[in-house]
Amino acid sequence: MSDTPEFSRRFPLAEIGTVPKHVAIVADETECAAVARRFGLVSLGLLSAKADLVAVEGAIEARGTLSARLTQSCVATGQPLPATLDEPFRIRFEPPVTEVIEEEFELDADDCDAMEHDGQAVDLGEAAAQTLGLSIDRFPRAPNADDVLKAAGILSEADTSPFAKLKGLFAKE
Repeated sequence: MSDTPEFSRRFPLAEIGTVPKHVAIVADETECAAVARRFGLVSLGLLSAKADLVAVEGAIEARGTLSARLTQSCVATGQPLPATLDEPFRIRFEPPVTEVIEEEFELDADDCDAMEHDGQAVDLGEAAAQTLGLSIDRFPRAPNADDVLKAAGILSEADTSPFAKLKGLFAKE
């Protein structure tokens, strides 16, 4: 197995300074198919990102937008579900860790995602792929999923609750 990600777009650290460098990347058809397999998608028609790369406090920060056009399968029916994503992202590429320091820390909503770079370049393509993986719906459901499941005899959570048998008792006279 190769260590090279399916969608790799590397930008050398030496070319990134304190003035933002605007970059745009687009996955080709082969890369889209490989990323789709990685995340269990039916298809991935578009994966692109636009970002500003800038050196900040010993790291590289990428701020931009991920765009994707994809198709997933409904977890209940298997129906194809097309989706479009336009996700803002902020990723901080940190130097490689040389020693592990175990200490507690807290993250808040303003903290950005962090990835390591290899000391030579940042891989915005892999960062875009990982952002896609975090952004897709993990359990996509078709609008008719509940009806299809009910017709197949699969009970919903509400139908199996301890109070489900009591439903309708008060309506009877």
